[in-house]
Amino acid sequence: MPKVVLVPGFTQTATSWDGVRDVIDASCDAVALDVPIRESFGKTAKAIGTRGGPALYAGYSMGGRLCLRLALDHPHLVRGLVVVSATPGIADADARRARVASDEQLARSIERDGVDAFLERWLAQPLFATVPPGAPGLAERALLPASHLTHCLRVLGTGTMEPMWTRLAELTMPVALVTGTLDRSYDAIAVQMRERVGGPVEHMRLEGGHSLPLEQPAALGELIARFAAQHG
Repeated sequence: MPKVVLVPGFTQTATSWDGVRDVIDASCDAVALDVPIRESFGKTAKAIGTRGGPALYAGYSMGGRLCLRLALDHPHLVRGLVVVSATPGIADADARRARVASDEQLARSIERDGVDAFLERWLAQPLFATVPPGAPGLAERALLPASHLTHCLRVLGTGTMEPMWTRLAELTMPVALVTGTLDRSYDAIAVQMRERVGGPVEHMRLEGGHSLPLEQPAALGELIARFAAQHG
């Protein structure tokens, strides 16, 4: 069986992949990881690779960015890459600084108001309007410590990470870029990424918005299982 390592997004735990794993467990050796705490974006990506070992890696949003960095820095570990609703970073320096400031305000709001209040505001964003009630992993988010969420904002955010746009040509393993049909901004990012990836690359669209592991777990699971069978 091909091995698949699943990496969640911001405010999520490994349980956010439960619906996807229900599908791919039949044909893959699937492992879902929580995002570890390390002192930099690059070291966090490396820690994920150390835990996961050689495998096909699939990451959503923040997890997609981490898997992308792992594939660039340690390609011997990544036999195939599925990037779901993610970006290689912010190319413009002024925009990165603005994002760092915005994320710092979010981190301070967590420290001031607590995790529950922050998650209520976070999940009320239009970006997550299509997430169904009772989706896998929603309840587990409230168990994340404030220190984990603030660390993700301050160390793993798109403002603090090194942009990877100019390195996409280094990717030689098979890559699948997955976006939701309603997620126009990330769909446009995937179109640009596809033009720059050096190896075999596909852009696949699923019905839905940004949070495809929660909105379309069965369809995403089938997509990953097919990709793993072909490339894993």
